[in-house]
Amino acid sequence: MLRLLTDENFNGDIIRGLLRQRSSLDLLRLQSVGLAGVDDPTVLAWAATNNRILLTHDRTTMPDFAFRRVKAGLPMPGVFVMSDRLPMRQAIDELILIDDCTDHEEWNGLVVYLPL
Repeated sequence: MLRLLTDENFNGDIIRGLLRQRSSLDLLRLQSVGLAGVDDPTVLAWAATNNRILLTHDRTTMPDFAFRRVKAGLPMPGVFVMSDRLPMRQAIDELILIDDCTDHEEWNGLVVYLPL
């Protein structure tokens, strides 16, 4: 099972839909762990410390900071960059499929753009 953290601006409808479909999903919201308003490197550091894959819609800055962590040899459990134009149903299905068919460790050090 994946251990996920959603970025501050990640679509709340997708989060609610995911949890309706899979109430056992191990998903935390950035705001729920007291990180609202922090910068991208701090988000990635927290995700790494807590071994959580980050879900984000931020194609602009988050991938660059994630790649910098990997290049520096710092832990980076993975980042899923999801298009904010993806229909909600497809977004939910993509994430459930990934949760069903992969192991958390497979995403270590990767930045993946969704949909696959």
